[in-house]
Amino acid sequence: MDSRVAGLLLAAGGGTRLGTPKAALEHDGERLVDRGVRVLEEGGCHPVVVVLGAATLQVRRAVVVQNPDWRSGMGSSLCVGLRALPPQAEKVVIALVDQPFVEPEAVRLLIGSGAGVAVATYQGRRRNPVLVAREHFEQVMEYAVGDVGAREFLRAYPELVTEVEVPGDPRDIDTPEDLRYLQPERG
Repeated sequence: MDSRVAGLLLAAGGGTRLGTPKAALEHDGERLVDRGVRVLEEGGCHPVVVVLGAATLQVRRAVVVQNPDWRSGMGSSLCVGLRALPPQAEKVVIALVDQPFVEPEAVRLLIGSGAGVAVATYQGRRRNPVLVAREHFEQVMEYAVGDVGAREFLRAYPELVTEVEVPGDPRDIDTPEDLRYLQPERG
């Protein structure tokens, strides 16, 4: 398997607005953390690194790293994850555990773009996942502060960014009301 593009799943948060860590939530009998790993794998990423913090979980088929500073926000998790990637990984696709409806095709399209920096767009709107080449990791980490991931880096260097329109649903699970999206529809 090609290991030049790794996957990075950010799953460390405590789910403050939700009241529980999102990584352990289930959708269609699959924990969101396992679904995120599967989406990255099926999209073409190897290995997949998962950053945990608030929840301690066993995750198969992934390299798990802990972010002891997870309470400071997504930025610290992104930095921990980027530092944990193997040296042969030339690029990484960064995904969020709380977007359970992102499909492997989104990951495949980002990788297939050949870009050094690419962001998935859904009907023209930028969302996750995001692809970043190793040459930009240090810059991404400089901007990853507090609850900001790669977004500020993307804004600071618009000339580097390739937008890739992908199919799917980028909605995230943030509040108790959003849990209804994880429940199977009853007829």
